[in-house]
Amino acid sequence: MKAFHEELRERTEKTQEIVYSFMPKEEGFQKEIIEAMNYSLTAGGKRLRPLLVSETARLFGAEGREIYPFMAAIEMIHTYSLVHDDLPAMDNDEYRRGKLTTHKKYGHALGVLAGDGLLNYAYEICADAIVSSDHPDRAAKAFSVLAKKAGIYGMVGGQTVDVLYTDRAIDQERLQFIHELKTGALIQASMMTGAILAGVDGEPLDKIGRIALNVGLAFQVQDDILDVTSSLEVLGKPVLSDEKNHKTTFVTLLGIEGAKARVREYSDEAIRLLDEFAEKNEFLRQLLISLINREK
Repeated sequence: MKAFHEELRERTEKTQEIVYSFMPKEEGFQKEIIEAMNYSLTAGGKRLRPLLVSETARLFGAEGREIYPFMAAIEMIHTYSLVHDDLPAMDNDEYRRGKLTTHKKYGHALGVLAGDGLLNYAYEICADAIVSSDHPDRAAKAFSVLAKKAGIYGMVGGQTVDVLYTDRAIDQERLQFIHELKTGALIQASMMTGAILAGVDGEPLDKIGRIALNVGLAFQVQDDILDVTSSLEVLGKPVLSDEKNHKTTFVTLLGIEGAKARVREYSDEAIRLLDEFAEKNEFLRQLLISLINREK
């Protein structure tokens, strides 16, 4: 059996090829906005969310072209959120994944429009997938979950509360709400989409949602830890940005060791729930475990 990290590299590369195959062509009078969109999408990254779509689908015995559009769409939605997150009105970051952020390269207006374009193009891809799907009911339900988890009851809602509480004291309950929506919701969208496309429904789908939420919370708290303990060279984006932007994090509330304990708690719960399934995907299990030890 291949070492996990070798398998991860190969599957990440395959995932990236799939995502890139859906990129719009850089042509027409609006070519510059498409260039900015593609610049953002090809700036690197772990491709975690589309990988979670495919691996969750594989857990339940599904793979192939029915899943590809949703892999691309989830990465475009994630990328749009980062493009907007970096804007001067939000975190005002100059680097993302070791490259100039989109608004620093293309200007503020195109930074806004590139994010808008990525979000809308993701929805175009999903809508086309429903029309051409062999299981349009599954594709439509997957799109519904993805859209909701990206919107005001998901990522946008979490980001809103995060922005409103910049420079303000925040309690642990509200901070958890932010993390559940801002980060957890899109991880949920990824894993639930994969499960839905594989025909999963009811209680098993709810359990996938709970697994994903714990993964998302672990991922975000680890991100908070790395913001304090890592470097620009390792992380590929500015460190101490939470402190610079006067944001409360679990590190602020619990300290480094307390935050690390919280990451382990969320990760252990995710693995416990995953192990309850009769279906097995050892790579997916190792992928979730690896999140607790990531350094970037």
